[in-house]
Amino acid sequence: MAVIERTIGPEEDGATVRHVLRAKLHFSAHAVSRLAHGGDCIRVNGRPVHTPQVLRAGDVLEVETEDRRPPKVPVVPGDWPLPVVWEDGHLLVADKPAGMTAHASNLLPDTPTVAGALAWSRGGDFVFHPVNRLDKGTTGLMVIAKSGYVHDRLRRLLHTEGFRREYRAICLGCPQMEAGTVDAPIGRAEGSLVAREVRPGGAEAVSHYRVLARGGGLSLLALRPETGRTHQLRVHMAHLGCPLAGDWLYGQEDPALIPRPALHSWALTLTHPVTGERLDLRAPLPEDMAQLLRDRFPEGAAELEAAW
Repeated sequence: MAVIERTIGPEEDGATVRHVLRAKLHFSAHAVSRLAHGGDCIRVNGRPVHTPQVLRAGDVLEVETEDRRPPKVPVVPGDWPLPVVWEDGHLLVADKPAGMTAHASNLLPDTPTVAGALAWSRGGDFVFHPVNRLDKGTTGLMVIAKSGYVHDRLRRLLHTEGFRREYRAICLGCPQMEAGTVDAPIGRAEGSLVAREVRPGGAEAVSHYRVLARGGGLSLLALRPETGRTHQLRVHMAHLGCPLAGDWLYGQEDPALIPRPALHSWALTLTHPVTGERLDLRAPLPEDMAQLLRDRFPEGAAELEAAW
């Protein structure tokens, strides 16, 4: 059970529980309402209290953040491998493999899911709150909150210095500049329910790139999204004329090269929303991308290891 504990300071003497929850602990109004009707979810000095309770300096406020209610749509558990890179009572970071979606889809009912893998390993009542979603073909670090409160806090941190992500991508060809920024709005492609494209009037989308290596008709890039549009990195690389290797939607399908878009969520720097701890995590390249680099950059494999 995840619990937030706060000792009330002199400057908060006389404040209500509701005020501290909203102004100091940054619970949303909906979350406070849910806690208020959650039985003994809020305690002061070990005793259950209601949100109008007045606090005094030295009081110890405890708040449960774990969701007690089961998910609205039952998740089907599946025995699918999902390595966990880091975890505490509030969140976990998984290294998602290729071929796995976040949630079940009517279009892909038999596809392994992150939600199902966690339901298998943690129990069917595990409440799934994905923070940064990854496409089915994308691998790497994915953050899952264990409560609506932590999910809300992390979503507010996305695309700030408190939540930075860096990807590794293998592209067909190479950008002309060694480093740069793609600032190009993205919208839904006309006539498609899935594809996106750079188009006037689209949502703001900004991506930063840096070339790490080039050769054999391919390039290894470091990518950092400043915004979070659907398929953003894939669309922006295609816009530069360097689509991801294996990207059937924005480039060309080539299973002999790699059977999926060559994109990997490689690094994550995150300020923990509850403890304030700074997490600096890495996920090594999956074997299919690593092997592609070895094949195309045989002489520079040792140097590339540092960039992987």
